[in-house]
Amino acid sequence: MITRGEDVEASALSQRGWSISAIARHLERDRKTVRAYLREDRQAGVRRRSEPDWLAPFVPYLMTRFDDNAHIWATALFDEVKALGYMGSYPSFARQLRLAGLRPHCEACAGVKGREYIEIAHPPGEELQWDWFHRRAPWGCTANVLLGTLAHSGRVRGVLAESLAQPYLIEAMDGVLRRLGGTPRVWRTDRLATVIVPGSRDVQASFAPVAKYYQAIVEPCPPRRGNRKGVVESAVKFCCGRWWRTMSAADPAAAQVSLDHFCASIGDARLRPPGRLEDPPQDGSRSRWPTVGELAEAEPLLALPAVPYPAQIEAVAKVAANATIAFRGNRYGVPTGLLGVELQLRHRLGSNTLEVHSPAGVLLASHRLAPSGSGAVVRSLEQAAQLEKVVLAQFNSAAPCDRKGNYPPSAAARAEAERLLASLGPEVRVDLSAYAALLEGGYQ
Repeated sequence: MITRGEDVEASALSQRGWSISAIARHLERDRKTVRAYLREDRQAGVRRRSEPDWLAPFVPYLMTRFDDNAHIWATALFDEVKALGYMGSYPSFARQLRLAGLRPHCEACAGVKGREYIEIAHPPGEELQWDWFHRRAPWGCTANVLLGTLAHSGRVRGVLAESLAQPYLIEAMDGVLRRLGGTPRVWRTDRLATVIVPGSRDVQASFAPVAKYYQAIVEPCPPRRGNRKGVVESAVKFCCGRWWRTMSAADPAAAQVSLDHFCASIGDARLRPPGRLEDPPQDGSRSRWPTVGELAEAEPLLALPAVPYPAQIEAVAKVAANATIAFRGNRYGVPTGLLGVELQLRHRLGSNTLEVHSPAGVLLASHRLAPSGSGAVVRSLEQAAQLEKVVLAQFNSAAPCDRKGNYPPSAAARAEAERLLASLGPEVRVDLSAYAALLEGGYQ
C-alpha cells in the first residue's frame, strides 16, 4: 500500500514521462505496486484485504432479515448465518455488520439524538417540571427523590419520599413547592400513573382535587418526548452526578438536609446566559451572567395554601417490647399486650396528629406528632402508667435457680420411666450358651 501523497507524486512523475521503473526506484516501491496504482486498480491509503470477506455471501440474507425486523440482535443473526456456513467469529461478524451499515435506521426508536431542535420558550413563573429519580441508598433501601425544577430559571428543589404512592407524592410535591416559595401556573409531568390516567392525557380523578387546591394546571408530556421536560431531566443528571454520588448521609433525614443545602448553594449558584435578567450594557461592555438564584427570585409564583393538601398518609409498623411503634424517627406509645402485632398508622397532611389503628381498623391511640427525626418517645400518661404496672408486675424477688446443682430423677420421674418401659414389652434376652450348643452339634 502507498500513501495518498506517494500516489499523487507517482501520477505527476508519470505525466512528466518517467518510466515505471524510475518511479519505483524513486519511491522505493515495487514496480508492480506502482503500476497497479497508476492504472487505478488499487486505491491509495486503503490496504487490500489479506483474507476473504466472509460476510459478503450473506449480505442478501441479512438485508432480508433486517426487513423482517430492524431490531433483531446480532447474536441471533450470528447463530443463523453460522448454521448457513459463515466461517468467521462473532466479533468479526459484529464488526463487519457495523461497518457495512446493513442495519436500517429506525426513526421511532432513535430518540432525539442527531435530530434538529429548537429552544422552548419558558416565561418566568409559567411552568414547573416534575420527575422522580431512584437510587440504592446507603441505609439499605431505595431512595425515592422527587425533583421539581422551575423551567425558566432552572432552580431545583427535591424531597425524599418513603413511597411512590399518591399520598407520599402529594406530600413530596408540597415540600418542593414550599422550598421554592410558591407554585407556577403549570405543572408538567411525565405519565405518572398516580397523576395521569395510563394511556391518556387525562388527570387521575384522585389527583384532580390536588391540582385545584394549588391552582395549577397539569400538563403531561407527549409520549416518548423526553425533551419536552428537558429542564428537570437535566436537573436529575445534575443532582445525581454532583450530589448523590458524593453524599455522605447515613439516613434519610440527613440526606434531606444535605439535598436542601446542595440545591440552595451549589444549585442556585450556577450561571445562566446573559440577557435573561437585564438588557445588555449600552456601552458595549461584557454582559453579566446571572445565577439561577437571581433568575428564580425574579419569577412571579402563585402563593401557596397555608397547609398542605389533606391527603392521608398510611403506614404499617410492628409493636416493640416497650409498647411503642416507630414513625419517621420517633416512637409512639400503644396499649400493652400487643408485642409483635402490626398496627396501622394514619397521618393526615396539614394536621399535627398521628392515629394508631388495629388491623381491624379500631382506633387504639392518637398522639401529637413530634418533629421528624427528633428521636422522641411520645406516650400518654395513661399508657405510661399502664406499661409501668405491667413491667413492675413481672418482677420477682425470689432467688435465681442453682444451675450447677445435682438433680437426679425424682420418684415420680422414675415411676413414669418404668411405665414407659413396660409399654415396650418384655426385655429381649440372648442366651449365648444355646448358640454354642448349636454350633457344637453342627460340627459333630
